[in-house]
Amino acid sequence: MSLYFRPEKGVLGDVIPFYDNGVFKPFYLRNYRGNRDANHQDSWVMLSTTDHVHFTEHDTKIVGGTGSVIKVDGIYHMFFCTFQVMPEKNYINHAVSTNLDTWTEIPEDRFASDNQIYAPVHWRDPFVFWCEEENCWWMIFAAQKQGMTTRRGCVGLCKSDDLHHWSYCDPIYAPMNAQCAFECPDLFKMGDWYYLVFSSYADRYQTLYRKSRSLNGPWETPEIDTFDTRAFYAAKTGTDGVHRYVYGWNPTRENNEHHFDPLGYDGKDCNTWDWGGNLIVHELWQDEDGDLFVKPVPSVLEAVSEEEIISMKPLTGEWKLAENSASVNTPYGYSALLLNPLNETSRLSFDIETTGEAASVGVAIHVDESFAVGYYINIDFARSRMEFKSGVRMTERGGQMFPYEVELERPLSSKTGECFHVDVIVSGTILEVYVDNRIALGTRMFDIKGGNFGLYASDAEANFMNIQIFKKKI
Repeated sequence: MSLYFRPEKGVLGDVIPFYDNGVFKPFYLRNYRGNRDANHQDSWVMLSTTDHVHFTEHDTKIVGGTGSVIKVDGIYHMFFCTFQVMPEKNYINHAVSTNLDTWTEIPEDRFASDNQIYAPVHWRDPFVFWCEEENCWWMIFAAQKQGMTTRRGCVGLCKSDDLHHWSYCDPIYAPMNAQCAFECPDLFKMGDWYYLVFSSYADRYQTLYRKSRSLNGPWETPEIDTFDTRAFYAAKTGTDGVHRYVYGWNPTRENNEHHFDPLGYDGKDCNTWDWGGNLIVHELWQDEDGDLFVKPVPSVLEAVSEEEIISMKPLTGEWKLAENSASVNTPYGYSALLLNPLNETSRLSFDIETTGEAASVGVAIHVDESFAVGYYINIDFARSRMEFKSGVRMTERGGQMFPYEVELERPLSSKTGECFHVDVIVSGTILEVYVDNRIALGTRMFDIKGGNFGLYASDAEANFMNIQIFKKKI
């Protein structure tokens, strides 16, 4: 069973975080793909959890797209979107509940784009919150602003005094640079900063954020404006009043719904990403400049905390081994160290110090003593990035399949010579890597299984310390 939640016979799509009476109750869009029947229909589903590891499902019977849930005077309000095919048009809808189990839609509250400020089709994903500054309700949503070019993606805005009647306003954020709508918008305040979170499915297929001292902007782009890779999408945040978490989904690569996947390849590592998959949750934190970073949820680490005895086998290079540590000086070459075999769910944790002008170090996953085909997380100090390399790329002909250098990457702020911490979590086909409790890199690994963890250093003097390997607690 995966450490990361996925519904039986279906996939988890966009998450709508909600916290109520001491329990996290994130809703999500459940999609059954090819498994739909009388007993398995797509809908909004509410999860209940206290630890983001164990979940209980509650079907709402609401059918529609992303939105938000709020509680006002003991009444729960759900705002969601629906899609009309002919003529093509989107609507924002309103439903209410007294118990989160039974929802009643309010048809007269349904409304569409004004077709003046906003285009009629891209009109979805409402997020509703109380704006204290203006003493009214704000609704932000995914939209496209009217304009001459197709680069009209924006986060739209409507306002209301009663949650039933909404007035159209100019977008809260409209950079006019993306040929999409900015999906699943979210807005919150932390300290002195407001944060606007949204997802782009055009040239940057990621969840992004902007920050501002005011709800009216300007919205600044931080140096690192993402939380994870392309394999963490439609992310929104939720809080218990103390901690704030960001919820997204790691997509599968099973469907080939756009018919882009390579012919004659019987694996999945080269396939295009699907809509929906497994739930990934990161904990958010804010630095002194107001920038946001992510770290593992402590209860997720605790779920994979049964420690194993470390096995270390040098393959190349002159390694110096001690209890839970390994060091190597390889300024003009590559040194590899084989570690423990992987379980279905495993975690590798270590601290690392490195020196060298062109230094890189990394983690190998699902490798054997040949240290050839497998998956690799490469920390490249010269280029200030962490990158993922798949098993397909590692084959002899991989360069013909991948005529580019990077598959997935994340920017790094750690510098050579500094000591930093790495956590690597593998659960089934899902890989999630955290560096220094700041940067996350998530992806999928389908085609290569079994094998071992490994560590390596290239053109570097590297000291791996506090090496620990854990398996999932029973």
